[in-house]
Amino acid sequence: MIDRIFIGAIYIFLSLVLIAVLYPLIYIVSASFSSPSAVTAGRVWLLPVDPTILGYKTIFKNPQIIQGFSNSLFYTVAGTFISVSITIMLAYPLSRRTFYGRKFIMLLLVFTMIFDGGLIPLYLVVKNLNLIDTIWSLLLPSALAVFQVIIARTFFQSTIPEELVEASEMDGCSDIGFIFKVVLPLAKPIIAVLVLMYAVMKWNMYFDALIYLKSEELFPLQIILRSILILNADTSANIQEMLKMQGLKELMKYSLIVVSSLPVLVLYPFVQKHFVKGMLIGSVKG
Repeated sequence: MIDRIFIGAIYIFLSLVLIAVLYPLIYIVSASFSSPSAVTAGRVWLLPVDPTILGYKTIFKNPQIIQGFSNSLFYTVAGTFISVSITIMLAYPLSRRTFYGRKFIMLLLVFTMIFDGGLIPLYLVVKNLNLIDTIWSLLLPSALAVFQVIIARTFFQSTIPEELVEASEMDGCSDIGFIFKVVLPLAKPIIAVLVLMYAVMKWNMYFDALIYLKSEELFPLQIILRSILILNADTSANIQEMLKMQGLKELMKYSLIVVSSLPVLVLYPFVQKHFVKGMLIGSVKG
């Protein structure tokens, strides 16, 4: 009897947590399909009120948003590819016991997690490399995350035994061949983990773009959203026009949240199976 009450309390608690997490998402989607007057008046609670796609029409008519979306998509795809490649190239050697100096390299990597040089030294490095206002300023400085390296290294240690490496050497397989023919096919779970982590980080990249980029044609979607929703305030319009613009601005805000979140939501179902497996294996510290 006590066990049933305890299990029932757990279900009730988890249901409340689910509602608390799910309701804001439903509200945002419903508000994005509601009329501007309904959103401004606060009449949207659960379902769309006076359904319309005006918000989506407005944002997709703006060429800046299309350009920003394309830029963010490029930064996400290219940045994820670069980051995953560098992470695997660093994590796999560190997982092999025959790699000389791996403990010292890991110590240096962990040191960077605790002590950071700061924003100004990083900016000076990027500036001296002539990367300011280029696409490389968003791809290279943040290309490697130490936490992902630790997860990938642990995965390789747990999944690829030394005996497999020795067997491949006896068969005449080179190190490069072993990586492409053995390591990468076995590393699909951890690759899925790295792809999702880096893709979310690259897609939501905002602060780096705000610091390093000056040309509007290079701005990612997040900077464009900031310009539209925060900086573009027209004080010369009369009260009626301002109220109408305010309603449209609120509608655009919710529509932009849906559009900017959609790529990550679409990506996750494809990597979910490998993501869970990779996280469980990579989280076991050995």
